[in-house]
Amino acid sequence: MWLVMAITPVVIVGGIVVYVIERLKHKYNQGNLGKKKSKGAQDLLDSLIPMGMLFGCAIGVIFGMFFPISLVFTVSIGAGIGYLFGFLLMKFIVRKETIIHK
Repeated sequence: MWLVMAITPVVIVGGIVVYVIERLKHKYNQGNLGKKKSKGAQDLLDSLIPMGMLFGCAIGVIFGMFFPISLVFTVSIGAGIGYLFGFLLMKFIVRKETIIHK
């Protein structure tokens, strides 16, 4: 059981990270990664993934306090899910502005 709890977060978060990196690489190669004109807007866009990871870790800590699951497991899964949500939010914001400006 401990082996499953040790390997599961690595597999899940590793899959999420590979997916996000491949999508970002694809967007970069197409030239539509989402560059903003103002520095403040670009900083906000660049900080969505790290902020998603922080919020995911916080939710993982809270979840780990109330359920009998290892704290390392919940924090790592929370960070991975936050990484994915940060990417999806960044993708949504860039797509929304692309649709508006066309």
